[in-house]
Amino acid sequence: MKILKIVLACLTLIIGFVIYTIQSTGFFRTIENRFDGNYLKSIDIVGAEDMQIDYEEGFVLISSDDRADRRDGNPGRGAIYKMDLNDLVLEPQRLPSTYRGKFNPHGIYMKKLSDSVHRLWVVNHVRSVHSIEVFDLRNDSLMHLRSHRDATMISPNDVVALDADRFYYTNDHGNVKGFSRILEDYGGLRASNVGYFDGKEFRQVADGIAYANGINYDSDRNLLFVASPRGFLVKVYNVLSSGDLDHIEDIDCSTGVDNIAFDEQGKIWIGAHPSLLDYSSYSQAKREIAPSEIITIDYRGESDYAVESIYLEEGAKMSGATVAVPYNNLIFVGNVMDDHFLVLQRD
Repeated sequence: MKILKIVLACLTLIIGFVIYTIQSTGFFRTIENRFDGNYLKSIDIVGAEDMQIDYEEGFVLISSDDRADRRDGNPGRGAIYKMDLNDLVLEPQRLPSTYRGKFNPHGIYMKKLSDSVHRLWVVNHVRSVHSIEVFDLRNDSLMHLRSHRDATMISPNDVVALDADRFYYTNDHGNVKGFSRILEDYGGLRASNVGYFDGKEFRQVADGIAYANGINYDSDRNLLFVASPRGFLVKVYNVLSSGDLDHIEDIDCSTGVDNIAFDEQGKIWIGAHPSLLDYSSYSQAKREIAPSEIITIDYRGESDYAVESIYLEEGAKMSGATVAVPYNNLIFVGNVMDDHFLVLQRD
């Protein structure tokens, strides 16, 4: 009888865990294709996971890596592309680089330093070795400046800079492997974090996040925004003079939020995964497509914001949206695994 009670208790825990995972990852959400606009163009660049736009000069940088090929055991080299938004042809050009190491770019951030120089930070993954590579973009070429590596970079995902030297980065996991990592992915264990480099030293400045992903900084309001797709949240922090973070609130987005971008008016744009389990199966080649979503957040201040879903699609056009950046009436939408990204045109 005692053994039976133990077995029943274990089964109850397992069933509860499965139900919680399914419900909390959006598995039961109905995906009905919705967008007030049209599909303007599909551009053949593989794994266009992140994008950074310069509204003043009118161009966008694109982080590209063939993750599906690497997943299947074929090592490759990623690239950064630049696309002139003033040219209606919209043809990205691969940027030459002085960096000679292995290059598998993930999240990126660009900051204009002068009329002729943009600085670029790139999260780079080479097997289990992670780094943040720093470049200067000059005359359509990437000049490599330095590599940052530190024990705090457990699983870096995205990066944002305050100035030419200081930056924040997200670790999407707090555990490298094992049961704890499984709990992060499927149980929503809040073990990931935000790291900070003050120009000299690295340290952790925020923790207790479920899969910390996209990150961006609003310099006008001194606010840091961090995406938690496993929590369906965007976390808002006040940036202190020391670089430490003061948590203000969580924005419930009802979808698996990924990279965070700002438009010219300061509104937040996010590529998102409405069903995390579908996306996980797709990324493991167990499913052909996964749905994509784009949301915006009009953040006016604490407890004063509006979240709107402006695009939802089952994945036939493009799977697993990770980033959405608007330019005039266009929206550029990237992803992790597909061999193309989309250009949408709003009505």
